[in-house]
Amino acid sequence: MDTEYDKQYKADDRFQQVFGALTGFAILISCLGLFGLATFTVSKRTKEIGIRKVIGASTTNLMLLLSKEFIRTVLIAILIGLPVTYFLVKNWLANYATRIELSWWLFAAPALLILILVLISISSKTIATALMNPVKSLRSE
Repeated sequence: MDTEYDKQYKADDRFQQVFGALTGFAILISCLGLFGLATFTVSKRTKEIGIRKVIGASTTNLMLLLSKEFIRTVLIAILIGLPVTYFLVKNWLANYATRIELSWWLFAAPALLILILVLISISSKTIATALMNPVKSLRSE
């Protein structure tokens, strides 16, 4: 009996391993893309950041200014993705004899982790730019 159950769920175990590896690669690629986009955005707005710093903007204000666009985009993606994910997971779990109840934290925890990953991936570039000497960015003007 145990070998029969093992055969039934072996495909699910393989699916879990492959899906987990592909998810890890997708997260890595998206973080690299976010870092590249943050680098591009910061280099495009270097003079604006220098002017804001000369006027008296704090590092925190500059961080919020640079991170706001990325966080807004990720929040929109999460709001679009959560209902789709809920219905896909609910339909997938309907194929099993034993079912679990989908609670809110199963969707809130990954959304929070995604926001943390976004902040980590863009924070190094935004902090470096916010701490930069404004004279360097305004020298060419």
